Amino acid sequence: MNEILQGLLEAGRLIVAFDADLIEISLRSLHVTLTAVLVAATIGIPLGAWLAVKRFRHRRAAIATLNALMGLPPVVVGLIVYLMLSRSGPFGVFGLLFTPTAMIIAQVIILTPLVASIAHQAMREMWAEYHDLLISLNTTRSQRIRALVWDGRRALLTAALAGFGRGIGEVGAIMIVGGNIDHATRVLTTAIALETGKGEFALALALGFVLIGLAIAVNWFIHTLSRTEVSGRW
Repeated sequence: MNEILQGLLEAGRLIVAFDADLIEISLRSLHVTLTAVLVAATIGIPLGAWLAVKRFRHRRAAIATLNALMGLPPVVVGLIVYLMLSRSGPFGVFGLLFTPTAMIIAQVIILTPLVASIAHQAMREMWAEYHDLLISLNTTRSQRIRALVWDGRRALLTAALAGFGRGIGEVGAIMIVGGNIDHATRVLTTAIALETGKGEFALALALGFVLIGLAIAVNWFIHTLSRTEVSGRW
């Protein structure tokens, strides 16, 4: 209990003092996660909508595989990305290992199946509702997907926020491909792991409280924006 109280006090002190390291680490955490979520949503949302609309032979197997990929072990993803980006790997020439870009790549691989699977669930329900209407209008497949994505944008926002929630708390893959380098690749989760290993539990808790507050603030901000939209259906 004493450690938790010290953590709260330390978190308050760091925030009130506008600690430079805390701000740098927090901004880097947001940059990496938001970029990864944006890329994952750009890939995953159309993929989920396409799976809801398209009928093909191995569709059920594809959906089952997508759902299974939601449980990808982050450390395994980190290891694979590390091997691909290392000097002996096929993409080593780009020098991306131990950079924020490598961290974003790892998070995109982790988050895309999650976003796509949630998007597919939402789009499948909407497709069942709008199937007859869209077919009667003689729309193309791309028009159907765009209509579903637009009308289901709030459900898809939930998919993106789920991806953000998982990404902002990711540590395994980030640690492997980022290296937790001070002023370069250190983010809130890796900083917490570092301070815990050093026995600085109060500071680790302080960073943890900041991480939780950051996640809540982003979710609150996005939901506030979404409620300002005019939507007859919702």
